[in-house]
Amino acid sequence: MPRPTPPDERVIVRRRQVGEQIRRVREHHDLTQHDVCGRSGIDIATYSRIEQGHSSPLLDTLIRIADAIGCELADLVR
Repeated sequence: MPRPTPPDERVIVRRRQVGEQIRRVREHHDLTQHDVCGRSGIDIATYSRIEQGHSSPLLDTLIRIADAIGCELADLVR
């Protein structure tokens, strides 16, 4: 089975931007990572990797994060 190709630099940059935006929205709502994880059912290690831009969340995960924060999905990816 061939290895997946690593993402190019623009994908990595965009992933970090999305993670930073998620963090900004979470902090704007005065929530901790633990608050969001408790409300969404996402484990803290996974959530932390998303905010740091080390992991690309699935759409379902982004929806769970938006619901946990109490914001629109679009607010997370602006």
